[in-house]
Amino acid sequence: MSKLTKNRKTALAKVETGKVYKLGEAAALLKEITFTKFDASVDLDVRLGVDPRKSNQMVRGVVTLPHGTGKQVRVLVLCTPDKENEAKEAGADYVGLDEYIEKIKGGWTDVDVIITTPNVMAKVGALGRILGPRGLMPNPKTGTVTMEVGKAVTEVKAGKIDFKVDKFGIVHSSIGKVSFTADQIIENAKEFMSMINKLKPTAAKGTYVQSIYLSSTMSPGLAVDPKSVDIK
Repeated sequence: MSKLTKNRKTALAKVETGKVYKLGEAAALLKEITFTKFDASVDLDVRLGVDPRKSNQMVRGVVTLPHGTGKQVRVLVLCTPDKENEAKEAGADYVGLDEYIEKIKGGWTDVDVIITTPNVMAKVGALGRILGPRGLMPNPKTGTVTMEVGKAVTEVKAGKIDFKVDKFGIVHSSIGKVSFTADQIIENAKEFMSMINKLKPTAAKGTYVQSIYLSSTMSPGLAVDPKSVDIK
């Protein structure tokens, strides 16, 4: 069993065992118990009372965080030449079609989001086995298959993220960085949870939001009281 580091012991000493924190308390404490030398991500894990094996209980959506994620998002736009300038002007990191399709077939996936237009999906669809497992496959439901590529790039760069419940009924998402103020973390968390709440399936019975945990890279998880996140 690995030995606890001094910082880990300090972090654990500040966390009350079994305590469920209000969101404001958790956001402030998280900044105190994160000792990474890099700007750690702030993650939210939400356990939902749904059965994701049933299509009518799948929870998936997109949300634009008011303060972004703090991450530099690398965007590839796969489109025809008439849309290339629009994508470049919006800030896309890579723009093209056939040359990038060949690169991806060769194993290149060094991007965070891929946006494409409907008229090239026949070509992009052939990359499903490569992009799907990495969560990079464009999808109309998340706004990454659209003729408005400029708008889509701008939204992604501004902090738009997509999420979906996993097979265990949990939604995982990064909602910021430890360098954010506690208020910024709170506001991002509330925006994220507001969208989760709006997506509650009518087929879901019992308690919808069962637990919320806030953590950073390598920090202990902090249980958060759902009532403090303004869930209605």
